Amino acid sequence: MAARDPPFRPGPGAPAADPRPDRWIVYVDMDAYFVSCEIRDRPELADRPVIVGREPTGPTSRGVVLSASYPARRSGVHSAMPSVAAARRCPEAIWIPPDFEKYERIASEIRDYLGRWSDRVVPMSIDEAALEATGSGPATIRAWAEELRAGVAETLRLPCSVGAHPSAIVAKIACDRAKPAGVCVVSPAETATFLAPLPVRVVPGIGPKTAERLAAVGVSRIGDLARVPPESVRAILGRATRPLIRLARGSPDREWSELPVPRGPRQRSRDRTFEEDRRDAPRILAELDGMARALADELARERLRYQSLSVRIRWEEFRQEQRGRRLPAAQEGPEPLRGIAQRLAREMLDRERAGADRAVRRISLSVSDLTERRDRRVALEQFGDGPATLPPPPEEPPDDPRPEPSRRSPPRGPP
Repeated sequence: MAARDPPFRPGPGAPAADPRPDRWIVYVDMDAYFVSCEIRDRPELADRPVIVGREPTGPTSRGVVLSASYPARRSGVHSAMPSVAAARRCPEAIWIPPDFEKYERIASEIRDYLGRWSDRVVPMSIDEAALEATGSGPATIRAWAEELRAGVAETLRLPCSVGAHPSAIVAKIACDRAKPAGVCVVSPAETATFLAPLPVRVVPGIGPKTAERLAAVGVSRIGDLARVPPESVRAILGRATRPLIRLARGSPDREWSELPVPRGPRQRSRDRTFEEDRRDAPRILAELDGMARALADELARERLRYQSLSVRIRWEEFRQEQRGRRLPAAQEGPEPLRGIAQRLAREMLDRERAGADRAVRRISLSVSDLTERRDRRVALEQFGDGPATLPPPPEEPPDDPRPEPSRRSPPRGPP
């Protein structure tokens, strides 16, 4: 189906439905994203228990579940569960190794598609995004959100859930309540009623330890926050006390209603957990070299440069050590990344060999301080003894692949 323009885009000369239209945040979360990407390629697995992760090869395998289909979840499998435990709970599961390049590519397709529906789309993670919209009321927004969800399913062949509210944080909570493949629109007047029965853990930023401390003072649901004196929870919530109490009372603070300003990519990483702890430095460094090449390829596809990088090693007893380097200028290509990563890792391995000589359980490589590449750098190594040539001209930034949005008149009232 063709995407319909959101109700806040009136055509030329069309009267506005409301001289001060309501502003909404529409939160989109892809359901079981990694698994859904795999099922899109293999639709025969649609109703089967599918797990994305490395299938355990024995009782001591160390992998974790990255994503599980809903049939697998009904057996008790969930993300971040050890693969061994998942295999015990769902022995009939179909295991698929992760393909992160595919997931990044499809995430770009999703962002492009959502850009047809709103002038402002803010990616929140690889499988979540928030859209800004305005409309004449909850009924109109609900109809639009339903059509958006159906459009994602038909055009991209992926399931998603959608939540909407004038506050971004409530829209996120509503989206979680809509799973799987549903729509939940909360009007401003219903905010406190909607939130009251929900456990405090559904609020982004409240973890299990904070929830446990709140339960000890009689606060287990969001509605409890609306009734307690602020002093009774200030020692637990600190500066978040006032905005959380206002949220529970149905009046979220303005800063919680605004979408964050996109600041571009912050970090990219690769990691490898070994099936058996390793002490042989050459094999560890060879694995790191492959990770550096893959990471450099990913950055090149996204036209990104990096200026900081770090290598982290988790030793056999789970203690971690990390070394990093900030470069004088942003770099691109695999060679600087490979060389510096190898040097940082070798420093840690050599020091360990002279001391406790612990084995390596996991090694990670990350780059940060990312910037867009708008011209092509030419290394001195590219010039030989032949005739001198000028470096190639700077590359133009790619055209925006999204089609121009149409300007059709909005529906008047609920469809």
